[in-house]
Amino acid sequence: MIMMEQEENISREKSLELIESMINKAKNQFSESGLLYLIWGWWVLICSLAEFYLMTVVKYEKHWIVWWSMWIVVIYQIFYLRKKRKRIRVRAYTDEIIGFVWITFFILMMLLAFFVARINDPKATSLLDPAFLVLYGMPTFLSGIILKFRPLIVGGICCWILSVICSFIPADYHLLMISVAMLAAWIIPGYLLRRKYNASNSSVTTQAI
Repeated sequence: MIMMEQEENISREKSLELIESMINKAKNQFSESGLLYLIWGWWVLICSLAEFYLMTVVKYEKHWIVWWSMWIVVIYQIFYLRKKRKRIRVRAYTDEIIGFVWITFFILMMLLAFFVARINDPKATSLLDPAFLVLYGMPTFLSGIILKFRPLIVGGICCWILSVICSFIPADYHLLMISVAMLAAWIIPGYLLRRKYNASNSSVTTQAI
């Protein structure tokens, strides 16, 4: 009887140790891979440079048409997030918060574009890019705060600084400011997030072994 109780106590201790080690591994594992930051960053950068080229060099009237290609990224993101949600058994609370932050960002982007499209004043249209830069900075800065990742915080601040610079330069060059913003806010932090994610996951795998 005493032996059975001792065995039960040992098995309970092992179970508690296993649960504790799994919790610690989950805490140490960095869940943000930076992939979507890189995809969106590069796509927006390429589109902004392509529109700038079509508008200033080719003089193509429908230079804005390049932005329709963004739907490719939207569709990819939907499938990517759905697949990721199925793969991850335990969803971190920070992931949910960041998800709501970016949903808010896209809703605001759509509303801003809708309202500006209804205004025929060229001066109001010229403020569209600076307004977008202000919005770009919001989810980037908040994501950096939530993840405690300084490059994203700096990237968000850079977006706001570039939005102010846009108000002092001709509207044709606003697209170049968007390209710079993508480098500072999404592309460079995306690669740094990728490196941190790989390092975190490799260390967790080593611990498990």
